[in-house]
Amino acid sequence: MEFSQVIRERYSVRKYKPDMILDDELNRILEAGMLAPTGCNYQPQRIYVLKSDEEVAKIRSLTRCAFDAPVVLLIALDETADWKSPLEEGCRAGIQDVSIAADHMMLAAWETGIGSCWVNYFKPSEVKAAFNLPENETPVLLMTLGYPADDSKPLKLHYESKDIKEIVKMI
Repeated sequence: MEFSQVIRERYSVRKYKPDMILDDELNRILEAGMLAPTGCNYQPQRIYVLKSDEEVAKIRSLTRCAFDAPVVLLIALDETADWKSPLEEGCRAGIQDVSIAADHMMLAAWETGIGSCWVNYFKPSEVKAAFNLPENETPVLLMTLGYPADDSKPLKLHYESKDIKEIVKMI
């Protein structure tokens, strides 16, 4: 599939088939997250794959937005591993780096025939405690993964975009 087709057709899937993702497909998605560019290539993203019945039930108890996906990625930032600017205190690349990795994984998933949804509807402190993440790691997002259900479709808002002139400013 051409990249332009991937980015035009991909949408946030909120209804999945119960089938488990094949290991080679999951590995391809995870590799895309590993290959994503990060500040100085420090790779501060920490990706936890939740796919056992117990892990998936636990994450579903912490968010209503797991959408019955068979796999959920818990993507965290290792606060000790991200690039920190020497030019200004507090300027860091961690959240951006995690986001780039997540975006790469979402696009790789779609190219593979697997749907995804970026989820921020959860309490990071509760997720961190429930999965016993190290003190230096902070959950940034959850990503549901699975084969889209036959009747899955994008939300109406998916087809609405601002005019490019509202988004892009030439200076």
